[in-house]
Amino acid sequence: MVETKQGTLFFDGCDVTELARKYGTPLYVYSESVIESHFEELRRDFLDRWPGSRVAYAAKAFCTLGMCRLVRRAGLCIDVVSGGELHTALAAGFPPERIEFNGNNKLPQELELAISAGVGRIIVDGAGELERIERLCAAMDRRVAVLLRITPGVKADSHDYIVTGKKDSKFGFPLDEDVLYPAVKRAMDAPHVDFLGFHFHIGSQLFDRVPYIQATEAMLDVVGQVRERFGVTVSELNLGGGFGITYTDEERKPFRYYLDPMLERISARFDQWKEPRPAVVIEPGRSIVGDAGMTLYTVGEIKEIKGVRKYVCVDGGMSDNIRPALYQAVYRGVLANKMDAEDREQVTVCGKCCEAGDILVRDISLPPAERGDIFAQFCTGAYGYAMASNYNNNPVPAVVLVSRGRDELMVRRQSYDDIIRCQLIPRSLD
Repeated sequence: MVETKQGTLFFDGCDVTELARKYGTPLYVYSESVIESHFEELRRDFLDRWPGSRVAYAAKAFCTLGMCRLVRRAGLCIDVVSGGELHTALAAGFPPERIEFNGNNKLPQELELAISAGVGRIIVDGAGELERIERLCAAMDRRVAVLLRITPGVKADSHDYIVTGKKDSKFGFPLDEDVLYPAVKRAMDAPHVDFLGFHFHIGSQLFDRVPYIQATEAMLDVVGQVRERFGVTVSELNLGGGFGITYTDEERKPFRYYLDPMLERISARFDQWKEPRPAVVIEPGRSIVGDAGMTLYTVGEIKEIKGVRKYVCVDGGMSDNIRPALYQAVYRGVLANKMDAEDREQVTVCGKCCEAGDILVRDISLPPAERGDIFAQFCTGAYGYAMASNYNNNPVPAVVLVSRGRDELMVRRQSYDDIIRCQLIPRSLD
């Protein structure tokens, strides 16, 4: 969906320099066509290939009313991890029975909202949470379906901040005998809880399927123990997400690369038990929206430190893309209005925030940059807008959805008044 016409960058049929002029910068731009292509791959190679399976889009990657509508239109489920994400999905008209509520420290008011709304699943992250769910359901005269999230104890090759399946993790139940199985028994016996099965998520931006297979085998061992100890066969397994995308030179693997060996092992084990294969759920987020988004910036100051570095400053930065500063994420980018010009300068593209670490792309080759050029940073669709902040009181950028030459505003740009809308001056300061 990215192409060049007459020296200008186009994205899903739209001239991005015209988008920058029309909506201002910084600007998040999402391709509806790219999102739909990932939905279609999931439908073809997972949902249709493995009957009884489900896809729950991980809303944490990018959660807006419009994105929830795209997921709803595709007939998928959605995975939320906070009351705010849950509220957004409900406000978008998302069917509550297709919402799955995840997260490691769900607040009482969040659980109450989820239960009262009738969400399809709550993925329980600890014994205390299970007790709170039971108490709330009893008080509200409701029942809720739950899965227990386990930490399978596998090491995935990614940044430590986004690895979640090792034993030393804030997420889930460890596989310790005296922790996990009493929780399973409690869930099975709880009068207001329907225990369906288990969930894991081992990390994010992963390219090797071996840890997924190891985690699946660990989960199946737990399922086997539950059958032997309690005489119960689970009806649902959730395999999480975390499938890697191409930011620079990584090779994006098709969804089947990860999913087929996991589903094959699940099928084989349940065939061995002469039991029907359970429903299998996955939670892709980044792999649906990551490469569907780009961010546009306008070049401002250009500063050359002779013999050291040349800085190209843009009108955004870590307030709209924290990932390079947070865990050294690396991106590609271009000057969208100079696509036919030769890349003959090595520069560092930096933001305008008052931090030395506000670097968007370090040591990138670009044509000679000038004030007013449009810098396009690729693959910012996941965790750009989602992690944006008002650091330095910078407004959160607008979001535009493009599709086959059509552009529509998806999120309006914050104004300065929006930033201070919830602030108050204490009377003592009058």
